[in-house]
Amino acid sequence: MGIADLRREYRVAGLRRADLDPDPIVQFKKWFDQATGAESVEANAATLATADKKGRPSARIVLLKGVDERGFTFFTNYESRKGRELAANPQAALVFYWPTQERQVCIAGDVTKLSREESEAYFKTRPKGSRLAAWASHQGEVVENRAVLESRWKELQAKYRNGEVPMPAYWGGYILSPVRIEFWQGRPSRLHDRFSYSKKAGGAWHIERLAP
Repeated sequence: MGIADLRREYRVAGLRRADLDPDPIVQFKKWFDQATGAESVEANAATLATADKKGRPSARIVLLKGVDERGFTFFTNYESRKGRELAANPQAALVFYWPTQERQVCIAGDVTKLSREESEAYFKTRPKGSRLAAWASHQGEVVENRAVLESRWKELQAKYRNGEVPMPAYWGGYILSPVRIEFWQGRPSRLHDRFSYSKKAGGAWHIERLAP
């Protein structure tokens, strides 16, 4: 079977305008809670798309670590490719796909760094090995082999054996403040349900149904 022959029908549910909360953050939390109980993999995994100052895009998977009225929070190395691109062009998109529920959520907006204090509060909750890895891995840089990474990690493990691992200055959180959020529900015969929330002046949200 070739790639073009891979096909499935979407039959789990539909989505009506009456089903939607006026606030897309509330609607996202509703779907997210349902996804955490239904998906066999990390429901908080999302594709993060960024672009450099020339508009050349790149994308990767990140893990959502928070959502509130401000927007969607994730953490990374500020000196990574995505960090450099967000410094040059602080706009991005997130896409969540939950195949068990046949749903997607597409989010676009402006990105800002979290405060140092908020980033440190999250950093302290990470397993110690992950905190050491933030120091050992200069994300995106060329390394000779895996042994180099493991050697750095072991050196740091010995250095901080009896103490707390501080957060690197180049590591922290971002928050994507949405200006547009789209909810997609798969339907039979590719007549999917799509609704778009667009932020208007003053902060209110305008909801429209989109053709699939």
